[in-house]
Amino acid sequence: MRLPYAPSTPPPDSPSSVAEIYARIAARRKPRPLIPLDLTLLHSPPVASGYNAFVGALRTETIVPQALLELAISRVAILTGAVYEWNIHAALALKAGVAPHPLEVARATPKGEVGEKSSLSEKEVAVLRYTDEATVDVKVQDATFEALKTYFNDREILELATVVAGYNAVSRILVPLDVGENNDKPMKTVDELVAAMT
Repeated sequence: MRLPYAPSTPPPDSPSSVAEIYARIAARRKPRPLIPLDLTLLHSPPVASGYNAFVGALRTETIVPQALLELAISRVAILTGAVYEWNIHAALALKAGVAPHPLEVARATPKGEVGEKSSLSEKEVAVLRYTDEATVDVKVQDATFEALKTYFNDREILELATVVAGYNAVSRILVPLDVGENNDKPMKTVDELVAAMT
């Protein structure tokens, strides 16, 4: 980590508003402790509070199937080189029901070539193509967007777009600051992630 981590409990001299922010973040993480990303963002409690509310909504109040969201987040991690993000969210993708093969495609396929993997469902291809274009090119092609409309309603498309954008923002905190000290480590393979679940 390029910065020291903030303390895991509110500093004794901090105002009550800071203690409340710590409490809200701890409540979202419960029963786990605060993670390195939290302890990075808590250098600025208002930023940490806004992030906690935003990501909390993405993770718990969206209607897109969690498996597809985690597949998209995992692809963002691959495209941005966010080892920390991949190791966490690829495991969550497996837990949410993503089969190992689509996750391996997300890990190993170069940007723009996802559609060549015919063993993926058309919905998975649509999600991964959108994620590739929104992450790398920012501009999404009309055909890619139209494919999303085949499988998702307006709310779901907005949620997918926001999750992809949000986790692009996360990776751009994780990698430049080396949160979790993972930048020089390899990303876990899908086989390693599967083995850790058994």
